[in-house]
Amino acid sequence: MFSACSSVVALGATGLFAGPAVAARGSTSGAHRATTTRATTGPASFATNCGTRPVTLSGYFETGFPDIVDLTKLFTKQYPNVRWTIREDPFAVITQDAPLTMSGPNPPDLMRAPQISGLVKDHLVKNLDGYYKTFGWSSFPASDLAQLRVAPSGSPQGVGPLWAMGINYSMTGVFYNKALAAKIGMAKAPTTLAQLDADLAKAKAKGILPVEQFDSSGNGGLIFPLQDLMGDYNIQKYGSIAKINAWVFDQKGATFVNPANLAATQHLDTWIKAGYFNGDANAVSYSTMMGRFEHGQGLFIFDGDWESGNLDTGFPGKYGFFLFPPMTAGGKQAAMSAPLTYLIPAAAKHASCAAYFLNWVETNPAARALNVKDGGSNPGGPSTLPIPAVKPGTVTSQTLAAGKVIAADNGAMGFIANATGAIDAEGLTPAVQKLFGGQATPAEVLSSVQAAYTQELSAP
Repeated sequence: MFSACSSVVALGATGLFAGPAVAARGSTSGAHRATTTRATTGPASFATNCGTRPVTLSGYFETGFPDIVDLTKLFTKQYPNVRWTIREDPFAVITQDAPLTMSGPNPPDLMRAPQISGLVKDHLVKNLDGYYKTFGWSSFPASDLAQLRVAPSGSPQGVGPLWAMGINYSMTGVFYNKALAAKIGMAKAPTTLAQLDADLAKAKAKGILPVEQFDSSGNGGLIFPLQDLMGDYNIQKYGSIAKINAWVFDQKGATFVNPANLAATQHLDTWIKAGYFNGDANAVSYSTMMGRFEHGQGLFIFDGDWESGNLDTGFPGKYGFFLFPPMTAGGKQAAMSAPLTYLIPAAAKHASCAAYFLNWVETNPAARALNVKDGGSNPGGPSTLPIPAVKPGTVTSQTLAAGKVIAADNGAMGFIANATGAIDAEGLTPAVQKLFGGQATPAEVLSSVQAAYTQELSAP
């Protein structure tokens, strides 16, 4: 993806994407489904530990997230009989390769999941209900696990067996450069959308790039501010973000085309036309965006709290974070909120040990502390466990505090890019790229995304 106090109600998404891009490996479009391996429809087989004999777990992880790799090292330190072999790829590559990787002769034991509903439909994912009972995951906030439940048919999401777990629970918002903020007189974070509009205009007037953002193929970073705006306009018009989550959950009758989403897309279009984003956004990768932002380019970036630990470690005191501001001061706030989701392929050779690792990540004190330090997000786990302490005034302390606000406002949105397996690469990203390039109107963006969504959900 996101939690607060003990948890944010994270509905719908199965993990927000991020992470520097590396050279893509050979891949096949995620639209081509593989069905050679079937998952059991009953509870998974389970064990309570990894045993004492030598075990080598294989992991397929997303680049740009040091917490998962550091967690595997800590796990091996505590359990020396367990070793790891790890492959890492960008989010877009994992999304494309997931069906073939999981249906191949040597699937990983643990894998970062781009979106689980299509993989469940294709019988490629291990049912975790047995582990849920064995490890007592009923002590975890139900809302943290809801978005990891999918009907065996792949739709709707939010109900049915448990198919994945979160390594941590992340949330999106806005990072800002404190030095550039001072230059435009931004003494504190904006508390309304109108104030954010004004800060963007002030930065532009002073020759400061208002927003550095990525929007390259397969990784549409403009989706972040688009959904932020949708949250605001949905709360204003409908009183909640329920319509957004219904769409992400693939609920019957849900549609992307509504007046609130249109107003949000139009607002984003005004930002684009005003020149508030870097002009080459459609060609900029995530890693390029972060590198530029860390070197002083851009007042803001729209991103997730997974960068908190990185900014605290590499650039202490130079950056801040705030939630996307509401329409009116003191109004309800919303944020994309979801676990960074990991699943066990149906044909994994060491499924029980991988499940034990997932439980250890969320319950072991040392693992939880490392996860917060590296990942900057809530580590999840039982609601009775405290969030590991962080240094006051850090970016991480700000993101964790923001999570409490989202929990109180019931404002956790599932990530629209995770509504279906292909909607990000084949629907949303091309649409926002066309909007950015002046090749599509806001209304055309919504209709094209809805058409792609409907086509995918109706496919056999």
